[in-house]
Amino acid sequence: MTFAQPYFLLLLLAVPLLAWLRGRHGRRAAFLYSSVGLLRGISGATRSRSGGFLAALRWLALALLIVALARPQIGEGEATIKASGIDIVVAVDLSTSMLAEDFELKGQRVNRLVIAKDVLEKFIQKRPNDRIGLVAFAGRAYIAGPLTLDHDFLLTNLQRLDIGVLEDGTAIGSAMMAALDRLRDIQSKSKIVILMTDGQSNAGKVPPLTAAEVAQTLGVKVYTVGVGSRGMADMPYVDVFGMRRHRRVPVDIDEETLQKIADRTGGKYYRADDAEKLRQIYAEIDQLEKTEVEMKKFQHYREVFGWFAWPALGLVLLELLLTNTVMRRLP
Repeated sequence: MTFAQPYFLLLLLAVPLLAWLRGRHGRRAAFLYSSVGLLRGISGATRSRSGGFLAALRWLALALLIVALARPQIGEGEATIKASGIDIVVAVDLSTSMLAEDFELKGQRVNRLVIAKDVLEKFIQKRPNDRIGLVAFAGRAYIAGPLTLDHDFLLTNLQRLDIGVLEDGTAIGSAMMAALDRLRDIQSKSKIVILMTDGQSNAGKVPPLTAAEVAQTLGVKVYTVGVGSRGMADMPYVDVFGMRRHRRVPVDIDEETLQKIADRTGGKYYRADDAEKLRQIYAEIDQLEKTEVEMKKFQHYREVFGWFAWPALGLVLLELLLTNTVMRRLP
């Protein structure tokens, strides 16, 4: 059993404290006497335990409701499925230059990262049978998503990518090595890396062409994509008055190196100066060989919050029934 919102379980820690505070404060008196001397004759009377029992029902009901709020779930089991596809790792540039706004999406000007994420999202959705991984890089590279068929998880990680989370720079060689490390031990006929960048390699310890030689040795095709318009691009900035403005900056993509990487590994170089050209990668990938591998993946989870919510409701109703019948307080 797992919980979709486990942080609600922290409220269980408050239940014993609330019960203790409630017990310390005591219950409202059923009778009021002007003098305790009136009760000396019945000093041997025993205290009724009904109040404690009813309180226990109430606290137990509260605990069950808290567990229900945490949304307990049960996996319906693992199913072995055949994934007919290729293994793909996409490396996305998160350097500051990706903020340049030289693309349009739905009639609005957007930066390079926004259009890259939009195109990648559609790409992932159209290839449900391919294992896809995600690498993000700027001055260094890190794994943003392992090779997986769980594309919902992958898309969530894709949307989390943002400029500024990594030290600035463009470590193309490091990004390629991180992607190749994901593919190195995978048994597959077709393994590819899609490298999307808008600059020149100026960081990292691995030269891009050295990484290309490693990819060639591993039999991995690298498709390189130069993202951005040609010549000049609009870069946003904030002036001294706090106003958002744009200035023209030169586009500096090392197309020669990207072309050599693609040629050396049997891939292809694309210059994507608009969204449509970026989507042309799909046509090339569809021509690659496909392979079948067996993967285990949870199909779905079943919500079982009712197992806790209904008993909690039953306990509340039982307490109300007992309070107004056999355990009724006087007056």
